[in-house]
This record gives sequence, C-alpha cells and structure tokens, in this order.
Amino acid sequence: MKPLLVLFSMLILLCGCASQPDDSLRCGVISGYLNPDLSQDLYRAVVTHLDGKPVVSKPNYRLSPGEHTFTFAELISAPSLQVKLAARTPKDLVIRVEANRRYHFAAQFNTAKRYRGHDSGFWQPVIWLEEAHECELPVK
Repeated sequence: MKPLLVLFSMLILLCGCASQPDDSLRCGVISGYLNPDLSQDLYRAVVTHLDGKPVVSKPNYRLSPGEHTFTFAELISAPSLQVKLAARTPKDLVIRVEANRRYHFAAQFNTAKRYRGHDSGFWQPVIWLEEAHECELPVK
C-alpha cells in the first residue's frame, strides 16, 4: 500500500511540473508557396515589404500574433491584362495573424471590366486559404 501511495504522489508531482508552452513563442505563418486557383482568377504574388521594411521574398513568414502589413507585387500573367508597366504597382494588405494558423496569399485579378493604360485597379492582394498549422517561433 505504501509503495502505491509513493508512486501516486510522484505522479501528482510530475504532472504539476509538466511544462506549458511559452506564449511568447506562439506564431502564425503567412505563405505563398502554393499555386493559387487560376479558375478563380488567383495568381502568384511576391512579398516586397513586411511591416514597412523591405524583405527578400520567401515561401513562409513566421510571425507573432497580431496585425502585420504586407506589401505585395502581383505576378498576373493573364493575356487579357493590357495595362502599362507603370500601373503594375505594389499594394498593401493588413493581415491579422492568429497563433497556429497558416494564411496563403495571392493576387486576385479583377476581371469584371477591362483594364488598360494606367489603371491599377485590376488586382488586389488576398488571403485565399486559411488552415490550422502548428507554429512556434525559434528561441533566441
């Protein structure tokens, strides 16, 4: 009986010592590695700035929860797009990142009207897919 009591006490102690995840390491992921659905007029895009700072575009961005501002450049290759190069300007999207979520971005081509010349309204950055994804920031 006594060994059973000691074993039970140790088990209670060990359960109390179990480590909890560090909330400061929680994160979400913004991704651009999937090919978006062209049938929904979604095209690839690249990140040029994150929270106002220039970045080298990469497939994934691990970020702490909260609002983050991304600047995107579109890579729309639709033959019907006939705007001048000067109209192909980067655009911002504010993303509210939640812990353990992944957000996939794309350039949404607005096909409701014809765009010509300097009209930059032909696209906007969007999150086209959101999914659960475990994420933890690296310990510094």
